[in-house]
Amino acid sequence: MSPASASPLPAGGGGAAALRHVAIIMDGNGRWAKRRLLPRIAGHRAGMEAVRKTIRAAGELGVEALTLYAFSSENWRRPASEIADLMGLLRFYLRREVAELDRNNVRLELIGDWRAFEPDIVADLESARSRLAGNSGLTVALALNYGSQDELARAVRAIAADAQAGRIDPAAITATTIEQRLDTAGLPPLDLVIRTSGEERLSNFLLWQSAYAELLFVDTLWPDFDQAALESAIAAFARRERRYGGR
Repeated sequence: MSPASASPLPAGGGGAAALRHVAIIMDGNGRWAKRRLLPRIAGHRAGMEAVRKTIRAAGELGVEALTLYAFSSENWRRPASEIADLMGLLRFYLRREVAELDRNNVRLELIGDWRAFEPDIVADLESARSRLAGNSGLTVALALNYGSQDELARAVRAIAADAQAGRIDPAAITATTIEQRLDTAGLPPLDLVIRTSGEERLSNFLLWQSAYAELLFVDTLWPDFDQAALESAIAAFARRERRYGGR
């Protein structure tokens, strides 16, 4: 196999494996609110509480990294009033929760083009990440203004620029070369992707990283997701045999 086509598999090579990195597509806030005849913002507020519960549960269950699809690059297509509500909730969450995250030894990572948000949100995100940088417990990666196709395009542009400048030989480009330029560089390989609300698609989320991840689609709406739901997902993961195409 030539270096350019090499594609190393995650550690373990097959069979049952320990779960290190979980990613969640948090879907169903709007439907949760609609079923209760509430405005959509009520569903988003309830969704924030589910984020708190899930982060706490992931830490207690020994998960090493938790990536949450918080705001996609496609979410800008939503009504301006809903986007304003979401940004307000993000501000509130960052300012209210960072102290508790710190107490629980949580480290924060950010993926996506999050610097495109309003300056005060960017400042809050940078401040939170800096405050939590020295922690050694669960890593929470918030996907903000994130789209996997955009992430891959940015990685390819960076590699192309390095090749053009003579810093890298195009013939030496491997899967690892790409992975090192993705937003998730430094996080453990992705083990499990959970999508709530019954939808069964990735919606432009961690497309490269999901190559060998287990996918789990659950009917639970995101505001109703809790420790029991996470434990159930982890149990389902444990029952699967990961072959990585080897047999």
